[in-house]
Amino acid sequence: MEIVTIQSIIINYLNDKAPVPAFTETPEKAPEQYILIEKTGSGKDNHLPNAVIAFQSYAASDYEADVLNEQLKFVVDQMAKDLSVIRYVNLNSDYDFTDTTKKEHRYQAVYEIGYYD
Repeated sequence: MEIVTIQSIIINYLNDKAPVPAFTETPEKAPEQYILIEKTGSGKDNHLPNAVIAFQSYAASDYEADVLNEQLKFVVDQMAKDLSVIRYVNLNSDYDFTDTTKKEHRYQAVYEIGYYD
């Protein structure tokens, strides 16, 4: 039996619609711009699943990371319209999430996504 996770659904959608590649783990040879997703929580409401997904937009500069974050939010907002498995997407927050230790520019958008399993 094949198990399809919400992360695999999102990654497939992003890699089809987003302007840069998306991953669930940092690639060994990361491109200059990419999106990293991480499921940070999950739950159920009336027996229907939801997940909290953090989307990190990486780029060479703070400005480029911000622009990529805005493009990403547009694509994520379209998921509920395009995918029948997605019930809703709700942006909780988005913010500058630059990693000062590694000197990597990134923005993070955190969504709650309701879906059918």
